[in-house]
Amino acid sequence: MIQLKTKEQIDGIRYSCKLLAECLYSLDDIITEGMSTLDIDKYCYDFIKKRGGIPSLLGYCGYPNTTCVSVNDTVIHGIPSKKEILKAGDIVSVDICFTVNGYVSDSTRTFEIGKVSDEVHKLNVVTHEALDLGIKAAGKKGARVQDIGQAVFRKCAIENGYGVVQDYTGHGVGLAVHEDPEVPNFVSKLMPNPRLKPGMVIAIEPMINMGTYRVKTLRDGWTVKTLDGKPACHWEHTVAITEEGAEVLTTL
Repeated sequence: MIQLKTKEQIDGIRYSCKLLAECLYSLDDIITEGMSTLDIDKYCYDFIKKRGGIPSLLGYCGYPNTTCVSVNDTVIHGIPSKKEILKAGDIVSVDICFTVNGYVSDSTRTFEIGKVSDEVHKLNVVTHEALDLGIKAAGKKGARVQDIGQAVFRKCAIENGYGVVQDYTGHGVGLAVHEDPEVPNFVSKLMPNPRLKPGMVIAIEPMINMGTYRVKTLRDGWTVKTLDGKPACHWEHTVAITEEGAEVLTTL
């Protein structure tokens, strides 16, 4: 059941989102070649706790860490490890959920480590642009959930030939980590297509692969990788649907 948020609830979610945005944007000066993915996780944990927040992912369905840190061919849910060391040419997505005063925010950015290949850089740029197009589609009067997916799919799959992950989608957020509705990055007659209404808060999150859209889950039950071993990108914002359009909450 889709829950429309009140103005007071959206204000609370907005505050949580601002703090999360601070954390993610600060990683520009933190993430570097030679550090481990666990170093990133520890930094984010300390950031969240110092600001009076709760790391929403820690313990969620048994997940062991504060963040999902996904490198190169890991699409989502990469478990931070002291053994996984970043090197020049890598791309790494950092997915964080942050709870403040009971309100949940969710956002992801993909970072480039040193000089990446032109192909990888293009994938990252296109995925970020697809997120912006999805948000723009969500803000149109009378828009439906799958208008978001159509915008993302056209940019990534049709215009650039990338694989759009179909096993995972965006989602409602704000009072819990995952809420209705599902927000796919593609169009399907088999999925619900509710109209977007003021009061809805959703996480729009293109997960885009350089090659096939197919993915596999490792034996740890969390780590999702591209089936062909090619790189993947992931960008995400928490967005409120208002009378005026779509408001990006997870930004400075």
